[in-house]
Amino acid sequence: MKLEIILTPKAKETFLATILLIKFKWGDKSAEKFVERTYTVLDTIAQQPFLYKAYQGNDVRKGLITKHTSLVYRVVHDRIEVLFFWDNRQEPIT
Repeated sequence: MKLEIILTPKAKETFLATILLIKFKWGDKSAEKFVERTYTVLDTIAQQPFLYKAYQGNDVRKGLITKHTSLVYRVVHDRIEVLFFWDNRQEPIT
């Protein structure tokens, strides 16, 4: 059973910012590939919500999209809440 995916306002904001950054640095084609890869990861998470590792017993998980970008989410009852997108080159999430 696939779970519903909900993007928080912060997730929408950081997703758009990531797309714009990729477009600026590497062009439209790279941005399109990133969006496609993101949807693939989201579909996988919807089917297997506990696939990615949780943080220190926390209910928050980090799914790898590319070597540069991850998404942070949590499973809440019958849905997945994507909290935000993260540039992996930043300081680690604590």
